[in-house]
Amino acid sequence: MAPTTLSLLLLLLLLVSSSMAMQYDGDGARCAPTPPHIPVAVFPYDIDQLQFPLNLEFTESEFFLHGSLGIGLDQVAPQLALGGPPPIGAQKASLDDTTRRIIEEFGFQEVGHVRAIESTVGGFPRPLIDLSEKNFARLMDEAFGFHLNPPFNPYVNTLNYLLACYFLPYLGLTGYVGTNPSIDGYDSKKLLAGLLAVEAGQDAVIRTLLYERMDEIVPPYKNLTVADFTNRISALRNSLGMCGIKDEGLLVPRELGAEMRISTNIISADVNSLGYRRTPQEILRVLYGTGNEHVPGGFLPKGGNGKVARQYLQFPNSH
Repeated sequence: MAPTTLSLLLLLLLLVSSSMAMQYDGDGARCAPTPPHIPVAVFPYDIDQLQFPLNLEFTESEFFLHGSLGIGLDQVAPQLALGGPPPIGAQKASLDDTTRRIIEEFGFQEVGHVRAIESTVGGFPRPLIDLSEKNFARLMDEAFGFHLNPPFNPYVNTLNYLLACYFLPYLGLTGYVGTNPSIDGYDSKKLLAGLLAVEAGQDAVIRTLLYERMDEIVPPYKNLTVADFTNRISALRNSLGMCGIKDEGLLVPRELGAEMRISTNIISADVNSLGYRRTPQEILRVLYGTGNEHVPGGFLPKGGNGKVARQYLQFPNSH
């Protein structure tokens, strides 16, 4: 073998062994992510958009923690509330043990979401949140177009609580899908992807638990099934959002089902089975229960916090 060929072979073996050594030189090298194409962690225009979801994350954390444990963020991680007021009317729900454990997990996950957002892009004080029986009763009455008798109580049993849960994680899911095209930082995208994954998982679990009971009558409301409740809640959110169908119940017409071949609808998705997207304005219209991002109410009686939400409150007469 010629010296030049031998030298090249030895050099090649050295490069291969060095590469393998680097690959397995500790978990850092072995598990390092692909370098980002844009080497900016958080762009300035990412910040407001990623702070906005705190309005929902605070709401979910309080509802899940109180529902499962009877305590909220002020007892679990008070520093994350950043001085904001405690929620109105939140209470421990009468849940079966399996559901209680699921909801407790969701509650602690939401605490992590709040911390992740605040540590990545900063935050704002928790807004005033209304989780009272009266607020949920009003929303259910609006969904059905008449007064339920007795008024809907989300805390009275497992089924009612799951129906109340149906209001929340899906809003966050569609909001994150809507935000994704508008942010660019690699830490911003990592944060959003992680939040979206867990919110979607929570929504899928809630919908699956309800799907198993889809044909049950919701006592004491004669002739109103679980599927009826989900379909009415989804229709209400579509109406309040004012931007077409972006929300579907557990039973849909076949033309809205996956590939137009099925009516069951455990996961709500568009014609290509992709997640629907909502803008911050749409989210606020639904959260406020007013259909108007300029008029607070519903879950956020004094409006959302952060630059995105507060800018709409500066023009209360606009629509």
